[in-house]
Amino acid sequence: MLYSKIEGEGKPLLILHGYLGMSDNWKTLATQFASEGYQTHALDLRNHGRSFHSDEFTYDAMVQDVLDYCEGNNLEKVSIIGHSMGGKVAMFFATKYPEKIDKLIIADIGPKYYRPHHQDIMEGLNAVDFSKKPERSDVEEFLKPHIPDFGTRQFLMKSLYWVETGQLGFRFNVSVFNDKIDNIGEALPENAVFEKPTLFLKGGNSNYIKDEDTEMIKKHFPNSEIKTIANAGHWLHAEKPKEFFEESIGYLKG
Repeated sequence: MLYSKIEGEGKPLLILHGYLGMSDNWKTLATQFASEGYQTHALDLRNHGRSFHSDEFTYDAMVQDVLDYCEGNNLEKVSIIGHSMGGKVAMFFATKYPEKIDKLIIADIGPKYYRPHHQDIMEGLNAVDFSKKPERSDVEEFLKPHIPDFGTRQFLMKSLYWVETGQLGFRFNVSVFNDKIDNIGEALPENAVFEKPTLFLKGGNSNYIKDEDTEMIKKHFPNSEIKTIANAGHWLHAEKPKEFFEESIGYLKG
């Protein structure tokens, strides 16, 4: 069963993080949704956070994990917010089990195929030599030449933890990501359609959802709308949390 942080009472709302993320990234927003009458379930997807590691890393497997989680927690119907890879999981889940979904919010990802584009990040993660028992500051030095952006490094370092006294490690499964990174870009199947309300939120400074993607989004999600959060990049929920929350809660309650 996937690890989760559950907060509040009311309608169940699942939050699915993106690639290399975890439930902790959503702590503040999850609390805000809980204060508005939702029982928020911030999940760690397989090979991430405190959830189990597995050599199988596909959207089919992650969809089954979410289904097992819903059944294990007696959640008959849920709304889902999914960011990036978590948004893809949400799309695959909704088109396969539409009866399980109330409303769907997809953050800065489309149903199309995405080429592997995390090479610099993977090089940085693979450069970290944990056999040398580095401190946190040493890990950042390993990452720096490959990942010059401070914010990205800090995001990745949130997944550092003490495996045992004096031994750091990453919570996510780097070795499986090295082998299976192509799977993350997988497109939604040609015939997959979800007809219930769906909101796509895109960052105004992000190129993950382009104007020419609208037709494909509407094909798969005919009852969808696309809104832009201005001056936000791919991590729109972290960069513009107030705007992200207002758009999301307005949609969930509308």
